Amino acid sequence: MYLLVINPGSTSTKVGLSRNSELLAVDTLQHAPEEMRRFRNVMDQKEMRRRAVEGFLSRQGLSPDKLSAVAARGGLLDPVPSGTYAVNAKMLEHLLTAKNGEHASNLGAVLAKALADRAGISAFVVDPPSVDELEDWARFSGRPELPRVSFLHALNIRRAILRCAAELGRPLQTCHFVAVHLGGGISVVAVKEGRIVDVSNANHGGPFSPERSGSLPARELLHLCFSGRYGEMELRRQINGKSGLLGYLGTNAGQEIEKRIEQGDEEAGRIFRAMAYQIAKEIGAMAAVLPQIDGLIYTGGLAHSELLLGLIQEYVGSLAPAFRLPGEDELAALAEGAYRVLSGKEEARVY
Repeated sequence: MYLLVINPGSTSTKVGLSRNSELLAVDTLQHAPEEMRRFRNVMDQKEMRRRAVEGFLSRQGLSPDKLSAVAARGGLLDPVPSGTYAVNAKMLEHLLTAKNGEHASNLGAVLAKALADRAGISAFVVDPPSVDELEDWARFSGRPELPRVSFLHALNIRRAILRCAAELGRPLQTCHFVAVHLGGGISVVAVKEGRIVDVSNANHGGPFSPERSGSLPARELLHLCFSGRYGEMELRRQINGKSGLLGYLGTNAGQEIEKRIEQGDEEAGRIFRAMAYQIAKEIGAMAAVLPQIDGLIYTGGLAHSELLLGLIQEYVGSLAPAFRLPGEDELAALAEGAYRVLSGKEEARVY
């Protein structure tokens, strides 16, 4: 069976074609800035992106009626358990009205459903970032008005968890991991009996990352909020887009920073180790709430960095064996999630 998979980003749409769960072709469809400026909001881009995706499919020599399903990255949905979800009217309503915020990923299910309906096939989303399997005590922050929420790189992390369980030759429901997605944002999660029971929200806390601040000292943050130095939206952009490595070193590019370290830049070395130190502390915190640890899992683009993983492992290497699955294989994760449903290994969930 052939599957079309779609991952919309802010200025591009990543697409792939798979036979069963194996990707045959992938492409990144770039959208010109002047074209994007024509649209008032994300949803106005739907027809432009649909035509671009259909162009990709045509270049593969495959018509939509030859597909078995379309799977897309989930957008900003309500909290849900992990799994593959059939796109339904409620999901589309929440995404079209930006119920939980506007983001390019909201287009995923909308595009998948539009393309699937034309071919009379199923449309799915797989492990959206709002996956929520937190244990009750993980939701407390210390302020009743500010509960902790689950928001993470669920698509890539869950694929890594499934692969590591298979490598161990054990059912997922018997496995305990600490998994780390190392990207522009960093998610660290505790996996208990296959469920993601605690998370460091990559937007709100945890270690600092290439461009995000992670957890900040609360009193000092309050002082900054009321200092008049930033408006609310500008401070949000600073914390979630201009902090971390970028804030300290002027770049969020790991390879550039490693090159500077190799050339003797001591400050770059200090900051890079500080990030590794914070990641290790978060791994330790997640390990503390698990009955045992079968492995430490590293995934995401920065998992390619021997230097970063070496620094992290200096602190936590004795906790459990390390599994390294570098890269952000979200298209593969989408294909695998849809195929698990179509092949009868899982049931599609209802949103």
